[in-house]
Amino acid sequence: MTLPRVVLDTNCLVSALLFPAGQCVWLRTAWQNRRFIPLADRRCAGELLRVLNYPKFKLSADEQESLLADYLPYVESVDIATPPEGLPAVRDADDVIFLALAAVAGADVLVSGDRDLLTLNEVFSVPILSVAEFSSWMDSR
Repeated sequence: MTLPRVVLDTNCLVSALLFPAGQCVWLRTAWQNRRFIPLADRRCAGELLRVLNYPKFKLSADEQESLLADYLPYVESVDIATPPEGLPAVRDADDVIFLALAAVAGADVLVSGDRDLLTLNEVFSVPILSVAEFSSWMDSR
């Protein structure tokens, strides 16, 4: 069986990296144990770097680098030369990068905690699931 290829939006990813008692911590263990392959492109990686640099997290450059080292080696990098036509409209323009990545990469699933994305249900036949739904999806495989 091939490993699922998964787009994690930044809120899920940051929660998995920063909050060891949170509902997303299992994601980190799952990608590190190669239960799925996280997907990222240049823009998604840039968004992660930007968020890890938020003052509220109070992360030093070394701490940010350590968190990235727990994620980036497991990532399949995807090059998106041109975003696909026909992506659904979303309220937050920053969310388009995840929809584009899921569509271009042919992801198996997009995982999000963002209500706007979750209400879409899917993009180009890629299901958009909450972390809890993704857990059930993984368990059923």
